[in-house]
Formats: sequence, C-alpha cells, structure tokens
Amino acid sequence: MDAGLAAALAVASLMLAGWLLSLAVRDVSIIDILWGLGFVLLAWVVFVGADGSDARRTLLLILVTVWGLRLSGYLAWRNIGEAEDFRYREMRERHGARFPLVSLITVFALQGVAMWVVSLPVQEGMDAPTPAGLGLLDFLGIAVWAIGLTFEGLGDFQLARFKADDANTGQVMDRGLWRYTRHPNYFGDFMVWWGIYLIALSTGDAWWTIVSPLVMSVLLMRVSGVGMLEKTIGERRPAYAEYKRRTSTFFPRPPKP
Repeated sequence: MDAGLAAALAVASLMLAGWLLSLAVRDVSIIDILWGLGFVLLAWVVFVGADGSDARRTLLLILVTVWGLRLSGYLAWRNIGEAEDFRYREMRERHGARFPLVSLITVFALQGVAMWVVSLPVQEGMDAPTPAGLGLLDFLGIAVWAIGLTFEGLGDFQLARFKADDANTGQVMDRGLWRYTRHPNYFGDFMVWWGIYLIALSTGDAWWTIVSPLVMSVLLMRVSGVGMLEKTIGERRPAYAEYKRRTSTFFPRPPKP
C-alpha cells in the first residue's frame, strides 16, 4: 500500500476512535493527548510499508517516536483528571445538541488532516531509497530536532515545577527558558519539525514537503499555539503585560531591560 494512503488510513482510524471516546467520556480535550500519539502511529505504519533507506527510516522512526511519546505522556499527566479545556466547553455550550458532529469535523477531522500534512517529511523521508546512508543534512536535522526537543521538554518541566508551588499561583513564569521566550515549548515544536524536514530534504526529492514545517509554524505562531493562548492569558495574569513587554514572543533572545 502507498505510504501516504496507509498514513491517511491510520490517522483517520485514530481520530474516529478518539472522537467516539470523547463522546463516551464527554471530554474533547483528549485530542491533545492523541496529537503526539497520532504521529507515532503514523510513523510506525509508514516504517513498515516504506521501501526507503533503512538508516533514514530508522532515524525518522526514532525521532518521531521519542518526540510523540514525550509530548503525549506529558499532556496525559497534565490533563487526565482535569476538567475539559475551556475552549471545548464553550463550543459545547454554543452548539448544544449539534456539538458531537461539530467536534468530529472541526476538532478531530481537522487535526487529522493537519497531522497528515505535517507528517509529509516523515512519509517521504522513509520512502526515498537514496541516498542509502546518512549525510550532512541528516545530521544537521538531528541537531535541530535535538534543540527543539530540549526546549520543549525542559520548558514543560520548568513550567510544571513552577505551577506546583502554591506560592506562584496567579504569577507569571519568567524563569529558565521562559526568560528568553514566552513560549519555549512551542518554539521547541517548531524546531523539531524543521529538523525532521531537513532529514527528508537530504533525500533530494522531498523539497516540496516544506509545506509541513510551514504549516506547523503557522499553527504554532498564529492559530492554535501562541495566538490562542495569548488571547486570554493577560486577563488571568495582570503581570503578563510587563512580561510581554520585555520577553520575546517566540524566538529566544535576551530579555529587554
């Protein structure tokens, strides 16, 4: 079976199962946990069916699996047992009896499509037979991915530790990586997918999969990442305005005085 078709079927099956589960538990927030797991599932499905370089197939499988399991594991630890995300509660109230169908289309199906598009470098990188070994772009991609995973993982850890201290309730996290960017976890995600693109680019035929990191960049900076989070955070944390003035929105840099 074609790698792209196999990936699409795997993602569609996962999103359908996730939607049915969300109806049973009345919590659409599980989509956040499924996001990383979906890429892991997709990578394994493509790995089994692809005919590309063994070295690159294995490399991409490891990188996607490590990233996806870390992300989903962290979100499961953070979200399970908590109330449904306020965004989905608002949708539930707004659409009433139509909410199940609306959530299927606008949450699960839409994220499934986004997942398939973002995974294009994984699909193409695993399916390309040449070059057989790893080259400069592959190792550059590993380095970019590693920087991204460090920012994402360390940023999440620092924020979780900050929130665990009751003395910080209502305060703004401005320590560690959060001193240099207001969203180190999103910046890390950005770097992870540009790194994976560089690995696919090393095959010589996957240049067009640049649509993947571009889509992820737009999602992180303008749509479901920074853009959505910063709409309301200022209302919940008055000190955020000063933090916002001195701290870079996305790309890390020293804070302003």
